[in-house]
Amino acid sequence: MLVCGVIPARLHSTRLPGKLLLNETGKSLIQHTWEAAAGSERLDRLIVATDSLEILECVHGFGGKACLTGEHPNGTDRIAEVAKQELFDADILVNIQGDEPEISPVFIDQLIDVLIQSPTADMATLATPIRELEQLQDPSCTKVVCRTDGSAMYFSRLPIPYTRDQSPEFLLPDQSPWLLHLGIYAYRRPFLLNLTQIPPTPLEQLEKLEQLRALESGATIQVAQVTHPSVGIDTPEDYAQFVKRYQQIT
Repeated sequence: MLVCGVIPARLHSTRLPGKLLLNETGKSLIQHTWEAAAGSERLDRLIVATDSLEILECVHGFGGKACLTGEHPNGTDRIAEVAKQELFDADILVNIQGDEPEISPVFIDQLIDVLIQSPTADMATLATPIRELEQLQDPSCTKVVCRTDGSAMYFSRLPIPYTRDQSPEFLLPDQSPWLLHLGIYAYRRPFLLNLTQIPPTPLEQLEKLEQLRALESGATIQVAQVTHPSVGIDTPEDYAQFVKRYQQIT
């Protein structure tokens, strides 16, 4: 079974323009992400998919593999294009966010394993327990509720499940029923190509969560739990903190 990792990478970002090319550490942010993902033992190939010549040249400059794509509204569509043009023999494709330079390769391996070990699942993703009230209440932090078999029932920006009789503060420290969804996915190739042909669905449009399109269409999304979230770089403050952490370990 051939497993390929794809890092969708676009140059423009509303809150931090050109963030994937920032290089205060001596390496671009996209290189940090590439090197982290390349540590995965389960990925057979790794490629950056971008609509930017600057990012393409940057990746080739540090020895990575990249391909140029057309413009797409999201990373899933970009990966589907690469699947058709570059990775036509891939059985599983893994969507790795380009702005997560500290992504754990162990987590990537766990994601791939859960999809392989769940033959009825169309795709897989990761989640981690929520321990902080601020994160629970933050609509930018997506929550997922799972069935007893670990497959996803629903994703929402609201704090689901709702606890009627207990205060969240009482449960959060060590009994948290809330799961933070992490934005990394593994797809079976036929399902990915089919998913990108489905128009946006009603719940997807309401919540602005693309993974709801899969659920609304009857797909099974298997969820693996990991110990902690990876940190995405969205703002100048996020990047400054990353640079600080990097300098402390080098």
